[in-house]
Amino acid sequence: MPYQFEFGWLAEYWPQILSGIGVTARLILIGGTLGLLLGIACAWMRSLGPKGLRWPVAAYVELIRNTPFLIQLFFIFFGLPGLGLQLDAMTAAYLAMILNLGAYACEIVRAGIEATPRGQFEAGASLAMSRFETFRHVVLVPSLQRIWPALASQVVIVMLGSAVVSQIAAQDLTFVANFIQSRNFRAFETYLVSTLIYLVLAVLLRRAMILVGAAIFPKRRAA
Repeated sequence: MPYQFEFGWLAEYWPQILSGIGVTARLILIGGTLGLLLGIACAWMRSLGPKGLRWPVAAYVELIRNTPFLIQLFFIFFGLPGLGLQLDAMTAAYLAMILNLGAYACEIVRAGIEATPRGQFEAGASLAMSRFETFRHVVLVPSLQRIWPALASQVVIVMLGSAVVSQIAAQDLTFVANFIQSRNFRAFETYLVSTLIYLVLAVLLRRAMILVGAAIFPKRRAA
């Protein structure tokens, strides 16, 4: 007998789906924003900051980039309580996303900084700017402009990876999909709908990043 598709359950569970989408959106809005800021700060410390800060930042970046995101999440949620630091599921999810994105964003931004012509650093020094002032006023914006597409792709990857936060009972879209499937036993339809929603979220997020980039880095008019 051919498989009979059934999507009638959408009407019953639509509020839960919207709630899950909202949680996923908040995760990427907060985790993504703070993760990018952390990445920029770490990129400055690795490239131009005091030498005493470079090796701890390098160690953090290598640790995060060479371990699974799920293990990082479990360590924060299940491991830190052993040290007396108890975090709720959403706080642990935010922290894991910030730390994960921060490490990857650090290396992407650092690549942009290292591609900056030395003349720009010399120009800042000639104006009696400190290394941080040169970074902030002369180097940062051109560096971000160079690597913005790669940074946008990394944010989308982190958003898609946020699905694992359901493993610590953070009630994101994947958590809701698992809940619905356990009630209606329509695994194919349930995960098809959640897949399509993630696809739409990824496309919208990438478009939003493009618009943000266009606003921050307006194209110069040809002379």
